[in-house]
Amino acid sequence: MRAAELFEQGPSSVEIARMLEVSSESVRRWKRVWEEGGTPALRRRPATGRPPKLDNIQVEQVRTALEQGAQVHGFEADLWTLERVGLVVERVAGVSLSRASVWRLLTSRLGWSLQRPE
Repeated sequence: MRAAELFEQGPSSVEIARMLEVSSESVRRWKRVWEEGGTPALRRRPATGRPPKLDNIQVEQVRTALEQGAQVHGFEADLWTLERVGLVVERVAGVSLSRASVWRLLTSRLGWSLQRPE
């Protein structure tokens, strides 16, 4: 069921949040938008904020470089750390990323997960 239909039926924001498995703050924000502009106002809006520093081609270049292994890139052990990945991103794409941005690149854009060596 969509949020607009639920707003019309009248349950509380907390109840709607529970049904949709989202935060009640999100429901309250959506309800304000709905009250001001109706159902059309709830349609997805274009993403805002800063665009990614790496385009899709650069991300794939980084993926290829990382898949070669850390030793190929001059590191002693074949182990990736955020710092090492950041250095490879700089070498391959010419872009400097913060540790947090490297983490987002690895997890969100490349689909990698945290692995701890034994």
